[in-house]
Amino acid sequence: MKGIKKSPTAESLYLEYSHQTEGCIFPLHTSVALFLLSYCDCKVFNVYLVFTEENTDTSLLREALSQDVDIQVISRQDVPPIVQNCCLPAVVEKSDVFCRAGLAVVLRHIIQKSYEAKPSRKEILELLGFKKTCLKACAEVSEWTRLCELTIPLAVENFLQESSDQSPAIPEEILQLERKLSEPVRVHNDDKLRRQKLKQQKTAGVEPPSGKGKAKGKAGAQKPSKELSGSSKSLELKVAFSKLTMQDTADTNREPSHIRKAKASALPPLEHVFAEGLYFTLADIVLLPCVHHFLVIICKKYYEKLEQFPLLTSWYQRIQEVPKVKTAASKWGIHFLCLPELLNSESKPHLNSDEVTAVEEPSDPLFTGGPRPTMTKLTETGIEAMFSPHPCPSWTLDWNSLPAAVSPKEGELWFACWCKILQSIWTHFRAIFPYSKCLCLYLIFQ
Repeated sequence: MKGIKKSPTAESLYLEYSHQTEGCIFPLHTSVALFLLSYCDCKVFNVYLVFTEENTDTSLLREALSQDVDIQVISRQDVPPIVQNCCLPAVVEKSDVFCRAGLAVVLRHIIQKSYEAKPSRKEILELLGFKKTCLKACAEVSEWTRLCELTIPLAVENFLQESSDQSPAIPEEILQLERKLSEPVRVHNDDKLRRQKLKQQKTAGVEPPSGKGKAKGKAGAQKPSKELSGSSKSLELKVAFSKLTMQDTADTNREPSHIRKAKASALPPLEHVFAEGLYFTLADIVLLPCVHHFLVIICKKYYEKLEQFPLLTSWYQRIQEVPKVKTAASKWGIHFLCLPELLNSESKPHLNSDEVTAVEEPSDPLFTGGPRPTMTKLTETGIEAMFSPHPCPSWTLDWNSLPAAVSPKEGELWFACWCKILQSIWTHFRAIFPYSKCLCLYLIFQ
């Protein structure tokens, strides 16, 4: 450990060390970072464990450190001045003049550096999620980042400490995560996937749940782990694991008319496969060590409470099927538990009427955004906003007079939506180029 020389060209990663229990290093932020380093097989950092106290016992530390990552153990006084006042983990560039601090920021940086070192491992970059935004928003503004980065690790650490003396209450943050896993999944190709699922259910003779009851049907994604490694019938699992293996899902033919014309409110909801939805992301990496240590205590001392977390235990079992996860986790003392399958067709999680109402879709199924949430927030902060009428209400596009090639009628389902979008764009272009209707249309459709 101490004999390792610092590479002059590598960035330095500083991780806090308080203690180790049963081969696992604490605090959990450090355990998460080390797990990610092993999962990415990252060798581009000089890694340092920083004592939180001078009299920290390190006699058993060597056994807890994996040979997979070269690590030096230092005291707080030995870290560079730029890191002295930072909350660890932190990454310092080789010049010692630029520092990144905070769990989410550091983990995202590790992923980016790992991918730069091994561009062939595209699954590493996929950890950043859709548009590379996973845990990108800071904890001060994002409830999800705050839950993953701060509140769940802290709550689990407190739970582990309290469980040694008494029977503690289940952390509210864990219950919140269970509720999150019961919420319908929203992804960028949401409508397409839900129509495929509707077709799949009708082919199998399964009555699809109503879109308004989407919060109740969560058993579809909770399959035994044996099915996960094979050809699962679940659309969500098929999409999720094709992403993990970097395989494109086969292009399907155009959906039948009754599937294309189905209203959005009649489509079945998409169910969670992983923490953020369908895909394995950095959020799963962060949550795994935390949930594992929580479940270890639950199974040892409070086994009867395990049934309160059917979705969490299903997620815990499913994540073991992700390639390289078991190997990376075992290097840092995370040995997966064998849990019972708590979720079956007779034991779906049920929400009360208030919770179901809270997640119902808007009355207009095509309307998923708009000014209402924004206006509410403005009003709550004392800002009164006024709507103004459309500047040119008489300007409309005569779609029948335009060439068929530029008409959005193909597919018909989104015809009205696309007409409104193009109408809005055309209005703005015409306001800029008032004397050239042809130029406006040319610029829009180019």
